[in-house]
Amino acid sequence: MPESEDKNSLVYLLAGFGLGAIVGAAAGVLFAPKAGDETRANIGGKYKEIKGRTEEWVAEQKAKRASKLEPEELGA
Repeated sequence: MPESEDKNSLVYLLAGFGLGAIVGAAAGVLFAPKAGDETRANIGGKYKEIKGRTEEWVAEQKAKRASKLEPEELGA
């Protein structure tokens, strides 16, 4: 199997684990014996937390890509 296919397989595996964790966490919150207001507050808080972490990760990835492209753009 070529190296690129190995990397793609790993990415898909990790994405599957991440999606499973998100679905599991959502199911746990939704089926927990809490009042509706408390559950909605928990969901809102988790959403904001995940959104913040995702935005940070995307910014890091963009910075990494930009730093890798800079030498190529300069003709090095």
